[in-house]
Amino acid sequence: MIESAPRASGAPHTNHKLDAAGELLRKVGGDSTDRVVISPADDKRVLRKIDLVLIPLMLSVYFLQQLDKATLAYSSVFGLITDTGLVGDQYSWLGSIVYLAQLVAQPLVAWLLVKLPMGKFSSTMVLFWGITLSSMAAAHNFGGLLAARFFLGAFEASIAPAFVAITQIWWKRREQTVRVASWYAMNGVTNMFGSLITYGLGHITNGSLHSYQIIFMFFGLITVAFSIVMFLFMPDSPVEAKFLNDHDKIIAIERLRANNMGVMSREWRNDHLKEALLDIKTWCWFCLMLSISIPSGGISTFGPLIVQSFQFSSFETILLNIPFGFVQLVATMGGALVAMKIKRKGPVIAGLCVPPIVGCVMLMVIRHDGTHKGPLLVGYYLISVYPGISPLIYSWGSQNTAGDTKRKVVNAIFFIGQSVGNVVGPQLYTTAEKPGYARGLRSNLSLFIVIIVLVAFTTAYLTLLNKRHAKRRVEMGKSGVVYDNSLDSVDEIEKRRQAAGNTDAGDAETGDKAFLNLTDLENEDFVFVY
Repeated sequence: MIESAPRASGAPHTNHKLDAAGELLRKVGGDSTDRVVISPADDKRVLRKIDLVLIPLMLSVYFLQQLDKATLAYSSVFGLITDTGLVGDQYSWLGSIVYLAQLVAQPLVAWLLVKLPMGKFSSTMVLFWGITLSSMAAAHNFGGLLAARFFLGAFEASIAPAFVAITQIWWKRREQTVRVASWYAMNGVTNMFGSLITYGLGHITNGSLHSYQIIFMFFGLITVAFSIVMFLFMPDSPVEAKFLNDHDKIIAIERLRANNMGVMSREWRNDHLKEALLDIKTWCWFCLMLSISIPSGGISTFGPLIVQSFQFSSFETILLNIPFGFVQLVATMGGALVAMKIKRKGPVIAGLCVPPIVGCVMLMVIRHDGTHKGPLLVGYYLISVYPGISPLIYSWGSQNTAGDTKRKVVNAIFFIGQSVGNVVGPQLYTTAEKPGYARGLRSNLSLFIVIIVLVAFTTAYLTLLNKRHAKRRVEMGKSGVVYDNSLDSVDEIEKRRQAAGNTDAGDAETGDKAFLNLTDLENEDFVFVY
């Protein structure tokens, strides 16, 4: 059931240009502020359609991306370092160069994600990185591997920013946390099934190919094939989705009103760029991403070598990464579900820092020898909780940013921080420091503590911004207290609507400017979430 509901009393019309979603609502309803009342059944039905089309595509692509990145770590225990003559910190640079390329590419990616259709652009990048990974089999020395890894990073640079942007324009804020976590959880799935696949590939003997060359070609060709699937089925936006009819497009867009974040405009706004760069919370997200990505970059590159330092064989090392992946999966999805339940991300992020802190301490104080394999593995698996932190930072930052261009710029800054961290991370570990890897573990321990401090500061600043918006609303003659239903379930919204006699001035007030392509700081009705 769809029916029009009037604007809140006193809600102002504006002369701001509508985004694409607002234009579609205007065409069918005459005014983008005239909301459409959606029944819980229709809401759930359209959400199910969206999930069934987008989630499998995003999970598959991110799984392949993480698998492609992990091929370096897997290949390191199958003779890559020896066969290609890597010495000194050359292996560390093969881990860092991917993220250095992503760092260089992020400003261009931000602009392209505003101007180009996201589905088609992302699919093309998947094709190019698959071709690049396949070609790594032909690299026989450090120079060749470095060049291939650089282009691999450049082509992969758009995927995570695109997926954050896709999540922002398809799901309500309540739903975003779990969706971001679901595709990011492919890190854990990669460590589980990637380890098993690599274990099998490592047993293939071929007189003309090394095991690591087979690994590169196998994963690269699969990626090329899936890029075609993604190109055919990944929609560019709710307004342009072929799997939704016009009726369901209206529902898909109206579901997003409470977000106050808009959908897409394909218009680059320099004022949004300026605001993003001057916004304090933009740099909070940057610092959080930098702080978690330094440990992530080091552990993802050197993880198998750390386990091997416990005196396990190459194949045992690969197999022992399966529990590592399982812990990642549980931490990522568990953290997201808790954050959705309590409607808070800051406390969950801080809580997820505790196990890695304990794990780092264990690996630093326990002797790395064959008699302490059990406790060392426990410490390593405790550290593996850290991947649950990144998707919460993604969703925390994205849910507190509005305006098409500003969202893309902030996402780019997110991933610049992530790229810098992943460049630095592997450099803190060197094969010369095995088996203890003391410098890397000390830095990781310090950064998990820094994250807790940054969470406290960011939460305090978001609280201040909500107070400022409340003051602005009062000065404009509106209610200082508004109700943000973007973090509520469909059933919670319906119960509240029925209790209010199917009218809710607070909800209406927070959605009247949803599709005007306003930033979070421009729109006084925007509610910041903690």
